[in-house]
Amino acid sequence: MSKPNIVVVLADDMGWGDLGCYGSKIPTPHIDALAARGVRATDAHAASAVCTPSRYALMTGRYAWRGPLKNFVLMGHGPALIEPDRPTLATVLRDAGYATGAFGKWHLGLGWRHQDGTVRDAFAPGARLHDDVETDFGRDIDYTAAVTGGPTALGFDRFFGIAGSLDMPPYTFIDQDRTLGIPDREKEVYLTEQRPGLQVEGFREDEIDVRFAAEAVAWIRTVPTNQPFLCYVAPSAPHRPNVPHEGLRGRSGLGDRADGVCLVDDMVGQVVAAIDERGQRDNTLVIVTSDNGAPLIFTDDGDVTVHKPNGDWRGQKGDLWDGGHREPFVAAWPGHLPEGTVFDAPVCLTDVLPTAAAAARVRLPGGAAEDGLDLLGALAGTAEPPPANRPIVHHSLGGRFALRAGRWKAVFAPGSGGGFSEPSISNLFASGSGKAHANPPWDASHPDGQLYDVSVDPGETMNLWDASPNVVSSLYQQLRTICRDEDSGLPFDVSLKG
Repeated sequence: MSKPNIVVVLADDMGWGDLGCYGSKIPTPHIDALAARGVRATDAHAASAVCTPSRYALMTGRYAWRGPLKNFVLMGHGPALIEPDRPTLATVLRDAGYATGAFGKWHLGLGWRHQDGTVRDAFAPGARLHDDVETDFGRDIDYTAAVTGGPTALGFDRFFGIAGSLDMPPYTFIDQDRTLGIPDREKEVYLTEQRPGLQVEGFREDEIDVRFAAEAVAWIRTVPTNQPFLCYVAPSAPHRPNVPHEGLRGRSGLGDRADGVCLVDDMVGQVVAAIDERGQRDNTLVIVTSDNGAPLIFTDDGDVTVHKPNGDWRGQKGDLWDGGHREPFVAAWPGHLPEGTVFDAPVCLTDVLPTAAAAARVRLPGGAAEDGLDLLGALAGTAEPPPANRPIVHHSLGGRFALRAGRWKAVFAPGSGGGFSEPSISNLFASGSGKAHANPPWDASHPDGQLYDVSVDPGETMNLWDASPNVVSSLYQQLRTICRDEDSGLPFDVSLKG
Protein backbone atom coordinates (compact mmCIF):
# COMPACT_ATOMS: atom_id res chain seq x y z
CA MET A 1 0.00 0.00 0.00
CA SER A 2 1.32 3.44 -0.89
CA LYS A 3 1.99 5.97 1.81
CA PRO A 4 -1.00 8.25 2.46
CA ASN A 5 -1.13 11.94 1.75
CA ILE A 6 -1.44 13.97 4.94
CA VAL A 7 -3.30 17.27 5.21
CA VAL A 8 -3.20 19.31 8.40
CA VAL A 9 -5.42 22.40 8.65
CA LEU A 10 -4.72 24.65 11.63
CA ALA A 11 -7.22 27.50 11.95
CA ASP A 12 -6.42 30.66 13.90
CA ASP A 13 -8.51 31.36 17.03
CA MET A 14 -11.26 28.91 16.04
CA GLY A 15 -12.93 27.70 19.22
CA TRP A 16 -14.29 24.32 20.27
CA GLY A 17 -17.84 25.50 19.64
CA ASP A 18 -17.33 27.11 16.22
CA LEU A 19 -18.08 24.11 13.98
CA GLY A 20 -21.42 22.64 13.08
CA CYS A 21 -20.28 19.16 14.06
CA TYR A 22 -19.69 20.52 17.59
CA GLY A 23 -23.16 22.03 17.81
CA SER A 24 -22.54 25.44 16.26
CA LYS A 25 -25.11 27.36 14.23
CA ILE A 26 -22.33 28.39 11.84
CA PRO A 27 -22.62 26.45 8.56
CA THR A 28 -19.46 24.37 8.11
CA PRO A 29 -20.56 21.63 5.69
CA HIS A 30 -17.11 20.58 4.48
CA ILE A 31 -15.61 19.99 7.93
CA ASP A 32 -18.87 18.45 9.12
CA ALA A 33 -18.66 16.00 6.22
CA LEU A 34 -15.15 15.02 7.30
CA ALA A 35 -16.43 14.43 10.84
CA ALA A 36 -19.27 12.30 9.49
CA ARG A 37 -16.75 10.18 7.58
CA GLY A 38 -14.17 10.14 10.34
CA VAL A 39 -13.44 10.87 13.98
CA ARG A 40 -14.37 13.89 16.07
CA ALA A 41 -12.42 14.36 19.31
CA THR A 42 -14.16 16.03 22.24
CA ASP A 43 -11.20 16.38 24.62
CA ALA A 44 -8.47 17.77 22.34
CA HIS A 45 -6.20 20.57 23.53
CA ALA A 46 -3.70 22.92 21.98
CA ALA A 47 -0.36 22.86 23.78
CA SER A 48 -0.78 26.54 24.57
CA ALA A 49 -3.63 29.01 24.79
CA VAL A 50 -1.99 31.31 22.21
CA CYS A 51 -0.68 30.86 18.71
CA THR A 52 3.14 30.87 18.50
CA PRO A 53 3.80 28.25 21.21
CA SER A 54 0.82 26.20 20.04
CA ARG A 55 2.19 26.10 16.48
CA TYR A 56 5.66 25.22 17.73
CA ALA A 57 4.20 22.24 19.57
CA LEU A 58 2.23 20.98 16.59
CA MET A 59 5.23 21.30 14.29
CA THR A 60 7.71 19.64 16.67
CA GLY A 61 5.67 17.46 19.06
CA ARG A 62 7.31 19.40 21.89
CA TYR A 63 6.02 21.99 24.34
CA ALA A 64 7.31 25.43 23.35
CA TRP A 65 8.25 26.43 26.89
CA ARG A 66 11.05 23.86 26.72
CA GLY A 67 12.72 26.38 24.41
CA PRO A 68 13.29 30.12 24.78
CA LEU A 69 9.64 31.29 24.52
CA LYS A 70 8.26 31.22 28.07
CA ASN A 71 5.25 33.50 27.56
CA PHE A 72 3.38 35.66 25.10
CA VAL A 73 3.81 35.27 21.31
CA LEU A 74 6.21 36.43 18.64
CA MET A 75 5.39 39.41 16.46
CA GLY A 76 5.81 39.35 12.68
CA HIS A 77 9.48 40.29 12.95
CA GLY A 78 10.27 37.84 15.74
CA PRO A 79 13.35 35.60 15.38
CA ALA A 80 13.17 32.02 14.13
CA LEU A 81 12.00 29.88 17.06
CA ILE A 82 12.56 26.31 15.86
CA GLU A 83 16.11 25.05 16.11
CA PRO A 84 17.51 24.19 12.66
CA ASP A 85 18.38 20.62 13.63
CA ARG A 86 15.11 19.80 15.39
CA PRO A 87 12.90 17.22 13.63
CA THR A 88 9.65 18.74 12.45
CA LEU A 89 6.47 17.43 10.87
CA ALA A 90 7.91 18.52 7.53
CA THR A 91 11.44 17.10 7.88
CA VAL A 92 10.19 13.74 9.15
CA LEU A 93 7.86 13.30 6.17
CA ARG A 94 10.18 14.89 3.60
CA ASP A 95 12.92 12.46 4.60
CA ALA A 96 10.40 9.66 3.99
CA GLY A 97 9.90 10.78 0.40
CA TYR A 98 7.00 13.18 0.84
CA ALA A 99 6.53 16.40 -1.06
CA THR A 100 5.92 19.05 1.60
CA GLY A 101 4.04 22.33 1.31
CA ALA A 102 2.92 24.96 3.83
CA PHE A 103 0.37 27.64 3.04
CA GLY A 104 -0.78 30.39 5.38
CA LYS A 105 0.18 31.89 8.68
CA TRP A 106 3.63 30.82 9.91
CA HIS A 107 4.09 32.79 13.17
CA LEU A 108 7.11 30.82 14.33
CA GLY A 109 9.61 33.54 13.63
CA LEU A 110 11.91 34.20 10.71
CA GLY A 111 15.52 35.21 10.41
CA TRP A 112 14.96 38.70 9.05
CA ARG A 113 18.16 40.47 7.98
CA HIS A 114 18.44 43.98 9.37
CA GLN A 115 19.94 46.91 7.55
CA ASP A 116 23.11 46.56 9.61
CA GLY A 117 23.48 42.95 8.47
CA THR A 118 22.48 41.32 11.75
CA VAL A 119 19.91 38.57 12.20
CA ARG A 120 18.28 38.08 15.59
CA ASP A 121 19.01 34.74 17.24
CA ALA A 122 16.31 33.38 19.56
CA PHE A 123 18.83 31.08 21.21
CA ALA A 124 21.52 33.62 22.03
CA PRO A 125 21.97 34.45 25.74
CA GLY A 126 19.58 37.23 26.68
CA ALA A 127 17.88 37.10 23.29
CA ARG A 128 15.03 39.55 22.78
CA LEU A 129 11.95 37.65 21.64
CA HIS A 130 9.18 40.12 22.39
CA ASP A 131 8.97 43.16 20.15
CA ASP A 132 7.78 46.49 21.47
CA VAL A 133 4.77 47.24 19.28
CA GLU A 134 5.22 50.96 19.92
CA THR A 135 8.70 51.07 18.38
CA ASP A 136 9.40 47.86 16.43
CA PHE A 137 7.75 48.48 13.07
CA GLY A 138 10.24 46.63 10.88
CA ARG A 139 11.60 49.76 9.23
CA ASP A 140 15.17 48.54 9.87
CA ILE A 141 14.66 45.28 7.95
CA ASP A 142 16.36 44.66 4.61
CA TYR A 143 13.38 43.25 2.74
CA THR A 144 15.50 42.54 -0.34
CA ALA A 145 17.29 39.78 1.59
CA ALA A 146 15.99 36.25 1.99
CA VAL A 147 14.70 35.21 5.41
CA THR A 148 16.36 32.32 7.20
CA GLY A 149 15.10 29.74 9.67
CA GLY A 150 11.62 29.65 8.15
CA PRO A 151 9.50 26.91 6.58
CA THR A 152 11.85 26.16 3.68
CA ALA A 153 14.70 25.68 6.16
CA LEU A 154 12.58 23.37 8.31
CA GLY A 155 11.50 20.76 5.80
CA PHE A 156 8.94 22.42 3.53
CA ASP A 157 9.66 22.30 -0.19
CA ARG A 158 7.05 24.98 -0.82
CA PHE A 159 5.87 27.88 1.33
CA PHE A 160 3.46 30.67 0.59
CA GLY A 161 2.14 32.63 3.53
CA ILE A 162 2.53 35.49 5.96
CA ALA A 163 4.99 35.98 8.79
CA GLY A 164 2.59 36.33 11.70
CA SER A 165 -1.05 37.12 12.32
CA LEU A 166 -3.08 39.35 10.04
CA ASP A 167 -2.81 42.13 12.62
CA MET A 168 1.00 42.21 12.50
CA PRO A 169 3.49 43.79 10.10
CA PRO A 170 5.00 43.27 7.64
CA TYR A 171 1.82 43.35 5.57
CA THR A 172 3.02 41.20 2.69
CA PHE A 173 3.00 37.65 1.41
CA ILE A 174 6.15 35.57 1.71
CA ASP A 175 6.90 33.29 -1.25
CA GLN A 176 9.43 30.62 -0.30
CA ASP A 177 11.98 32.73 1.63
CA ARG A 178 11.35 36.23 0.24
CA THR A 179 8.63 38.81 0.53
CA LEU A 180 6.40 39.07 -2.52
CA GLY A 181 7.23 42.68 -3.27
CA ILE A 182 9.00 45.06 -0.93
CA PRO A 183 7.14 46.52 2.09
CA ASP A 184 8.20 50.11 1.45
CA ARG A 185 5.27 52.21 2.65
CA GLU A 186 3.32 52.81 5.79
CA LYS A 187 0.15 50.75 6.15
CA GLU A 188 -2.47 52.65 4.23
CA VAL A 189 -5.62 51.49 6.03
CA TYR A 190 -5.64 49.99 9.52
CA LEU A 191 -8.32 47.45 10.34
CA THR A 192 -9.38 46.34 13.80
CA GLU A 193 -6.44 45.56 16.11
CA GLN A 194 -3.78 45.95 13.41
CA ARG A 195 -0.39 47.14 14.59
CA PRO A 196 1.58 49.88 12.83
CA GLY A 197 4.09 48.88 10.19
CA LEU A 198 4.95 48.62 6.52
CA GLN A 199 3.05 47.07 3.64
CA VAL A 200 3.55 46.22 -0.02
CA GLU A 201 1.55 48.02 -2.64
CA GLY A 202 -2.03 46.78 -2.96
CA PHE A 203 -2.08 44.59 0.16
CA ARG A 204 -5.68 43.52 0.86
CA GLU A 205 -6.65 41.50 3.89
CA ASP A 206 -9.77 39.97 2.28
CA GLU A 207 -7.57 38.30 -0.35
CA ILE A 208 -5.20 36.60 2.11
CA ASP A 209 -6.95 33.31 2.84
CA VAL A 210 -8.33 33.15 -0.68
CA ARG A 211 -4.76 33.20 -1.96
CA PHE A 212 -3.59 30.61 0.58
CA ALA A 213 -6.25 28.17 -0.60
CA ALA A 214 -5.46 28.82 -4.25
CA GLU A 215 -1.74 28.29 -3.71
CA ALA A 216 -2.33 25.06 -1.77
CA VAL A 217 -4.60 23.66 -4.47
CA ALA A 218 -2.22 24.69 -7.25
CA TRP A 219 0.69 23.02 -5.45
CA ILE A 220 -1.23 19.78 -4.83
CA ARG A 221 -1.87 19.57 -8.57
CA THR A 222 1.87 19.73 -9.25
CA VAL A 223 2.80 16.81 -7.00
CA PRO A 224 3.28 13.60 -8.99
CA THR A 225 0.41 11.20 -8.32
CA ASN A 226 2.89 8.50 -7.28
CA GLN A 227 4.46 10.72 -4.59
CA PRO A 228 2.77 11.24 -1.23
CA PHE A 229 2.47 14.79 0.06
CA LEU A 230 2.12 16.74 3.28
CA CYS A 231 -0.04 19.84 2.87
CA TYR A 232 -0.10 22.14 5.91
CA VAL A 233 -2.76 24.85 5.61
CA ALA A 234 -2.87 27.59 8.24
CA PRO A 235 -5.70 30.08 7.58
CA SER A 236 -5.53 33.52 9.14
CA ALA A 237 -9.26 33.22 9.87
CA PRO A 238 -11.09 33.65 12.12
CA HIS A 239 -8.42 35.72 13.90
CA ARG A 240 -9.01 39.45 13.94
CA PRO A 241 -9.33 41.46 11.76
CA ASN A 242 -12.17 39.41 10.32
CA VAL A 243 -12.38 40.21 6.62
CA PRO A 244 -14.22 37.44 4.79
CA HIS A 245 -14.30 38.03 1.06
CA GLU A 246 -17.49 39.29 -0.52
CA GLY A 247 -18.65 35.83 -1.59
CA LEU A 248 -18.75 34.66 2.04
CA ARG A 249 -19.77 37.86 3.80
CA GLY A 250 -23.08 37.29 5.55
CA ARG A 251 -23.13 33.53 5.04
CA SER A 252 -23.34 32.73 8.76
CA GLY A 253 -25.85 35.39 9.70
CA LEU A 254 -23.80 35.80 12.87
CA GLY A 255 -21.28 38.49 11.88
CA ASP A 256 -17.85 38.75 10.29
CA ARG A 257 -16.07 36.47 12.75
CA ALA A 258 -18.55 33.65 12.16
CA ASP A 259 -18.18 34.27 8.43
CA GLY A 260 -14.44 33.78 9.02
CA VAL A 261 -15.21 30.28 10.31
CA CYS A 262 -17.16 29.73 7.07
CA LEU A 263 -14.01 30.84 5.23
CA VAL A 264 -11.94 28.17 7.00
CA ASP A 265 -14.56 25.59 6.03
CA ASP A 266 -14.49 26.80 2.42
CA MET A 267 -10.70 26.43 2.34
CA VAL A 268 -10.99 22.87 3.64
CA GLY A 269 -13.54 22.18 0.92
CA GLN A 270 -11.20 23.44 -1.78
CA VAL A 271 -8.30 21.30 -0.59
CA VAL A 272 -10.46 18.19 -0.29
CA ALA A 273 -11.86 18.82 -3.79
CA ALA A 274 -8.30 18.96 -5.15
CA ILE A 275 -7.61 15.59 -3.53
CA ASP A 276 -10.83 14.20 -5.03
CA GLU A 277 -9.68 15.38 -8.46
CA ARG A 278 -6.62 13.15 -8.05
CA GLY A 279 -8.79 10.21 -6.94
CA GLN A 280 -6.89 10.08 -3.66
CA ARG A 281 -9.49 10.72 -0.97
CA ASP A 282 -9.22 7.17 0.35
CA ASN A 283 -5.46 7.51 0.62
CA THR A 284 -5.41 10.85 2.43
CA LEU A 285 -5.46 11.55 6.16
CA VAL A 286 -7.05 14.96 6.81
CA ILE A 287 -6.81 16.61 10.24
CA VAL A 288 -8.63 19.87 11.00
CA THR A 289 -8.02 21.69 14.26
CA SER A 290 -7.12 25.11 15.73
CA ASP A 291 -4.26 26.75 17.58
CA ASN A 292 -6.18 28.05 20.62
CA GLY A 293 -9.60 29.09 21.81
CA ALA A 294 -11.58 32.06 20.59
CA PRO A 295 -11.35 35.48 22.25
CA LEU A 296 -14.59 36.64 23.87
CA ILE A 297 -13.65 40.19 24.81
CA PHE A 298 -14.41 41.84 21.47
CA THR A 299 -18.06 42.84 21.32
CA ASP A 300 -17.90 43.42 17.56
CA ASP A 301 -17.12 39.73 17.03
CA GLY A 302 -20.71 38.80 17.80
CA ASP A 303 -23.07 38.11 20.66
CA VAL A 304 -21.50 35.24 22.63
CA THR A 305 -24.87 34.42 24.18
CA VAL A 306 -26.24 33.66 20.72
CA HIS A 307 -23.16 31.82 19.47
CA LYS A 308 -20.66 30.42 21.98
CA PRO A 309 -17.33 30.11 20.14
CA ASN A 310 -15.81 28.02 22.94
CA GLY A 311 -18.95 26.07 23.71
CA ASP A 312 -19.75 25.86 27.40
CA TRP A 313 -16.10 25.69 28.46
CA ARG A 314 -14.95 28.41 30.82
CA GLY A 315 -12.61 31.10 29.57
CA GLN A 316 -11.19 32.19 26.25
CA LYS A 317 -8.01 32.57 24.24
CA GLY A 318 -4.94 33.00 26.44
CA ASP A 319 -6.54 31.42 29.51
CA LEU A 320 -5.66 28.31 31.48
CA TRP A 321 -9.33 27.46 31.74
CA ASP A 322 -10.47 25.06 29.02
CA GLY A 323 -11.95 27.74 26.79
CA GLY A 324 -8.38 28.88 26.17
CA HIS A 325 -7.07 25.64 24.70
CA ARG A 326 -9.77 23.01 24.17
CA GLU A 327 -10.03 22.63 20.40
CA PRO A 328 -12.08 21.07 17.68
CA PHE A 329 -10.19 18.11 16.25
CA VAL A 330 -11.52 16.22 13.25
CA ALA A 331 -9.61 13.42 11.54
CA ALA A 332 -10.77 11.56 8.43
CA TRP A 333 -9.12 8.77 6.46
CA PRO A 334 -11.70 6.60 4.68
CA GLY A 335 -11.17 2.91 5.23
CA HIS A 336 -8.71 3.52 8.05
CA LEU A 337 -10.61 5.62 10.61
CA PRO A 338 -14.16 4.59 11.53
CA GLU A 339 -16.95 6.79 10.25
CA GLY A 340 -18.91 9.08 12.55
CA THR A 341 -16.88 8.22 15.65
CA VAL A 342 -16.67 10.39 18.75
CA PHE A 343 -13.29 10.12 20.47
CA ASP A 344 -13.41 11.12 24.13
CA ALA A 345 -9.84 10.30 25.21
CA PRO A 346 -7.42 13.19 25.90
CA VAL A 347 -5.59 14.57 22.86
CA CYS A 348 -2.86 17.21 22.64
CA LEU A 349 -1.67 18.87 19.44
CA THR A 350 1.81 17.57 20.27
CA ASP A 351 0.32 14.26 19.09
CA VAL A 352 -0.05 15.38 15.46
CA LEU A 353 3.58 14.72 14.49
CA PRO A 354 3.86 11.17 15.90
CA THR A 355 0.41 10.29 14.58
CA ALA A 356 1.27 11.54 11.09
CA ALA A 357 4.56 9.65 11.22
CA ALA A 358 2.70 6.47 12.14
CA ALA A 359 0.30 6.95 9.22
CA ALA A 360 3.30 7.37 6.92
CA ARG A 361 4.97 4.31 8.50
CA VAL A 362 7.97 6.39 9.50
CA ARG A 363 10.12 5.81 12.58
CA LEU A 364 10.70 9.07 14.43
CA PRO A 365 14.32 10.10 15.07
CA GLY A 366 15.50 9.68 18.63
CA GLY A 367 14.29 12.48 20.90
CA ALA A 368 11.68 13.73 18.42
CA ALA A 369 8.16 14.64 19.55
CA GLU A 370 9.04 14.10 23.20
CA ASP A 371 5.67 15.40 24.41
CA GLY A 372 3.47 13.66 21.85
CA LEU A 373 1.77 10.30 21.48
CA ASP A 374 0.99 8.27 18.38
CA LEU A 375 -2.82 8.21 18.37
CA LEU A 376 -3.34 6.50 15.02
CA GLY A 377 -4.31 3.11 16.39
CA ALA A 378 -6.53 4.65 19.06
CA LEU A 379 -8.33 6.82 16.49
CA ALA A 380 -8.73 3.80 14.24
CA GLY A 381 -10.11 1.70 17.08
CA THR A 382 -7.34 -0.89 16.75
CA ALA A 383 -5.41 0.14 19.87
CA GLU A 384 -6.24 1.30 23.33
CA PRO A 385 -6.77 5.07 23.70
CA PRO A 386 -4.43 7.09 25.89
CA PRO A 387 -5.17 6.50 29.56
CA ALA A 388 -7.76 8.85 31.00
CA ASN A 389 -5.19 10.07 33.52
CA ARG A 390 -2.67 11.03 30.83
CA PRO A 391 -1.08 14.28 32.06
CA ILE A 392 -1.37 17.22 29.67
CA VAL A 393 0.31 20.53 30.44
CA HIS A 394 -1.61 23.71 29.67
CA HIS A 395 0.25 27.00 29.24
CA SER A 396 -1.24 30.50 29.23
CA LEU A 397 -0.45 33.72 27.44
CA GLY A 398 1.08 34.89 30.71
CA GLY A 399 3.40 31.90 30.94
CA ARG A 400 1.60 30.15 33.77
CA PHE A 401 0.89 26.42 33.98
CA ALA A 402 -1.97 24.06 34.60
CA LEU A 403 -1.92 20.28 34.63
CA ARG A 404 -4.78 18.04 33.62
CA ALA A 405 -4.56 14.40 34.66
CA GLY A 406 -7.72 12.33 34.56
CA ARG A 407 -10.51 13.78 36.65
CA TRP A 408 -8.26 16.49 38.13
CA LYS A 409 -7.06 19.78 36.76
CA ALA A 410 -4.79 22.03 38.80
CA VAL A 411 -4.24 25.64 37.75
CA PHE A 412 -1.06 26.97 39.32
CA ALA A 413 -2.07 30.62 39.09
CA PRO A 414 -4.88 32.91 40.14
CA GLY A 415 -7.72 33.60 37.73
CA SER A 416 -7.02 32.91 34.08
CA GLY A 417 -3.26 32.76 34.55
CA GLY A 418 -2.69 36.00 32.69
CA GLY A 419 -4.90 35.26 29.72
CA PHE A 420 -7.54 37.46 28.16
CA SER A 421 -9.79 36.96 31.20
CA GLU A 422 -8.85 38.54 34.54
CA PRO A 423 -6.06 38.80 35.53
CA SER A 424 -5.91 39.88 31.94
CA ILE A 425 -3.33 40.51 29.26
CA SER A 426 -2.84 44.03 30.62
CA ASN A 427 -1.18 42.53 33.71
CA LEU A 428 1.65 41.28 31.52
CA PHE A 429 3.00 44.69 30.77
CA ALA A 430 5.16 47.05 32.74
CA SER A 431 3.45 50.38 33.19
CA GLY A 432 3.56 52.23 29.88
CA SER A 433 6.40 50.17 28.42
CA GLY A 434 4.50 47.84 26.14
CA LYS A 435 7.05 45.12 26.92
CA ALA A 436 6.19 41.74 28.36
CA HIS A 437 7.53 40.86 31.79
CA ALA A 438 9.94 37.94 31.95
CA ASN A 439 7.70 36.52 34.67
CA PRO A 440 4.09 37.21 35.62
CA PRO A 441 3.65 40.05 38.12
CA TRP A 442 1.97 38.17 40.94
CA ASP A 443 3.95 36.70 43.83
CA ALA A 444 4.70 33.08 42.95
CA SER A 445 6.08 32.25 46.40
CA HIS A 446 2.59 32.23 47.98
CA PRO A 447 0.32 31.22 45.12
CA ASP A 448 -3.39 31.23 44.85
CA GLY A 449 -4.33 28.21 42.84
CA GLN A 450 -7.29 26.31 41.55
CA LEU A 451 -8.19 22.64 41.57
CA TYR A 452 -11.16 21.26 39.70
CA ASP A 453 -12.68 17.80 39.52
CA VAL A 454 -13.61 18.04 35.86
CA SER A 455 -15.43 14.69 35.92
CA VAL A 456 -18.26 16.37 37.83
CA ASP A 457 -17.40 20.03 37.24
CA PRO A 458 -16.37 20.42 33.58
CA GLY A 459 -17.19 24.12 33.77
CA GLU A 460 -14.41 24.67 36.35
CA THR A 461 -16.66 26.42 38.85
CA MET A 462 -15.85 24.72 42.20
CA ASN A 463 -12.31 25.39 43.37
CA LEU A 464 -11.10 22.52 45.58
CA TRP A 465 -7.55 23.83 46.05
CA ASP A 466 -7.81 24.32 49.82
CA ALA A 467 -9.97 21.24 50.33
CA SER A 468 -7.64 18.78 48.58
CA PRO A 469 -4.02 19.71 49.34
CA ASN A 470 -2.71 16.20 48.71
CA VAL A 471 -4.14 16.17 45.18
CA VAL A 472 -2.62 19.59 44.53
CA SER A 473 0.75 18.43 45.79
CA SER A 474 0.66 15.27 43.68
CA LEU A 475 -0.23 17.19 40.53
CA TYR A 476 2.46 19.75 41.21
CA GLN A 477 5.07 17.02 41.51
CA GLN A 478 3.89 15.56 38.20
CA LEU A 479 4.22 18.99 36.63
CA ARG A 480 7.74 19.39 37.99
CA THR A 481 8.72 15.99 36.60
CA ILE A 482 7.36 16.83 33.15
CA CYS A 483 8.72 20.36 33.00
CA ARG A 484 12.24 19.91 34.34
CA ASP A 485 13.77 22.92 36.06
CA GLU A 486 15.99 24.01 33.21
CA ASP A 487 13.28 24.02 30.57
CA SER A 488 10.14 25.62 31.79
CA GLY A 489 10.73 28.73 33.83
CA LEU A 490 8.34 27.25 36.39
CA PRO A 491 8.83 28.80 39.87
CA PHE A 492 9.95 25.66 41.67
CA ASP A 493 10.27 27.47 44.97
CA VAL A 494 6.49 27.42 45.36
CA SER A 495 5.49 25.92 48.71
CA LEU A 496 2.06 24.37 48.46
CA LYS A 497 -0.26 23.85 51.39
CA GLY A 498 -0.12 20.39 52.85
